[in-house]
Amino acid sequence: MSAAPSPLATIRATARGYAPRVLQGRGWVLAGLVVVPVGLSLLILTLVRIRGGEASPAEAVKVFHEVLVKMMLPIMALVAAPAGIREDLEQRTLPLLLVRPAPAWALPLGKGLPWLAWGALWLGVGVLGLQVLGGDPALLPGRMVALVGAWWGELALMTLVGLLFKRGTLWGALYFFLWEPLVRVLPPSLQRLTFTHYIESLAGSRAAEVQANQLLAQEQVTTHPALAILILLAFGALCWALAGWKLQRTPIGLAGSEAEG
Repeated sequence: MSAAPSPLATIRATARGYAPRVLQGRGWVLAGLVVVPVGLSLLILTLVRIRGGEASPAEAVKVFHEVLVKMMLPIMALVAAPAGIREDLEQRTLPLLLVRPAPAWALPLGKGLPWLAWGALWLGVGVLGLQVLGGDPALLPGRMVALVGAWWGELALMTLVGLLFKRGTLWGALYFFLWEPLVRVLPPSLQRLTFTHYIESLAGSRAAEVQANQLLAQEQVTTHPALAILILLAFGALCWALAGWKLQRTPIGLAGSEAEG
């Protein structure tokens, strides 16, 4: 009897076998979530310049924070995460994976890595496109690291939530679109429980500063960039590990009600 493959071999083989899936419809939707808003912004900029106007660097900051960070990045995680292990759960193919002689806890990360790489590629394209809008070159590395680091964490979080809850996408949407926007009025200790806080710390800019006359507005705090990226990477690793732990404990031979999304 041959020995079971190592976790690294399992992750590598799963990622290699699953990679073509990102080139299907869901993968191009993911790419469009980045390319379309940035492309529309560039089109508007072109029309403004044709009419003799000038681009303001503030526009690049606004598109980065208000569009890519607050809207498109969370939607990307909500779109990509269910395409991994959660899809196997819903299509009743998960038992076939779990009976193989391989560490089951390594499967979520193996299926997530192709989506991580694909999303990071298009996020990089989007950030480079913002440079044409007048983005500050000094902020380019920070923006790249911020988006990729947050993508790692958000994709891992949604993978875990999808395994913990039957309606994981709903709970994820509530977190991203209700909790995250509250960062402007949260005390500093709670601000650090949002992706927005760490993205802004890494990017070196904010969408808008809180005004003193805003009701309930709290002082906005910043985490050192090195610590911010470390926290994002550690949080993502923790979520991947917990997703693997949850899958390892999932019984083989799921009933239909257990697999409902």
